[in-house]
Amino acid sequence: MSEHRSTHEPHPQDGGAGWLPPTPPAAPQQPYPEHPGYPALPPTSATAGPELPPPGGRGGHRARRGLLRSRLALATAVAAMAALLGGVTGGVLVKDRDGSTTASSTLVRPVAANADGSANVSAIAAALSPAVVQITVQTGNGTATGTGVVLTADGQILTNYHVVSGAVNGGRATVTFHDGRTAPATVTGTDKSLDTAVITASGVSGLTTAVLGDSDATAVGDPVVAIGNPEGLTGTVTSGIISAKNRSVSVQVDERTTSGNGGFGFPNLPGLRGSTSASGSDTATYRALQTDAALNPGNSGGPLINSSGQVIGLNSAMYSGSGSGSTEAGSVGLGFAIPINSVKQVLPQMQAGKNL
Repeated sequence: MSEHRSTHEPHPQDGGAGWLPPTPPAAPQQPYPEHPGYPALPPTSATAGPELPPPGGRGGHRARRGLLRSRLALATAVAAMAALLGGVTGGVLVKDRDGSTTASSTLVRPVAANADGSANVSAIAAALSPAVVQITVQTGNGTATGTGVVLTADGQILTNYHVVSGAVNGGRATVTFHDGRTAPATVTGTDKSLDTAVITASGVSGLTTAVLGDSDATAVGDPVVAIGNPEGLTGTVTSGIISAKNRSVSVQVDERTTSGNGGFGFPNLPGLRGSTSASGSDTATYRALQTDAALNPGNSGGPLINSSGQVIGLNSAMYSGSGSGSTEAGSVGLGFAIPINSVKQVLPQMQAGKNL
């Protein structure tokens, strides 16, 4: 606090004539005894250090004024800071109370695994189901049903290309939300080679959005949960494990192929009975996550979820022991999902309206 003290040159007293006896040194004055941390005023005796002006002189007043000004500035700064913090907090509380804040999404919260490390399927279903929708596409060839994952509060939804290929070619898409509401949807962006697409539902806000996880961190044997709408049975939940990674999968994604099997992709897998080679511009090929969680027609585009409630894959295909394209085929424990890390590489472009 030395910067608040004033120093002065000593000056003679009584015109410089004669000699004045020294007075006993006085104890330093403490102007604010209730605050012992503040410095005392300068000594008033001529014998206590360099001779200073009397306390009543201009130097003493300047010292006091300097100290008072510093304390006043400190108090003002503290008061201003308190007012600022109080104003910010109060503003947030007022907005929360009167409900005047703009609509925002509810992000799916993390889900804790069971004590033994297994997935808490009921907790995952409760957390993720509001972020999963049913997609229906009507075309001249009929109606196809699939699933989608909500990405944004204002209605952007991730799904498979083959689920909405009919809408790409002039069909009409409708989204049904977890609470039963419906909304028309348009195709925003696509990547046919990865069998992925983003659609946007019209006139919606405040939707619950899913969290996209890290599919590279997934290991064989990890528990997973699938949510979808197989055969139109909305909100169906199944569970299993990751049974393999980096499985090469090729599927037909054109409307003519998928419309006959409920809008589901039947993969062409090397070495498996009933598989046929797939080629051409309407084929998607990717390195899939394999799961034994039951997948059936209508699960396409739905989330494959880890034990923390994060989406690690987009369910897209199943193997049919009765042969590819059979509408009577059911799950045989060989389901396939596009790793979400692969989707992330093209997702921003699709959301921006590009067809890759």
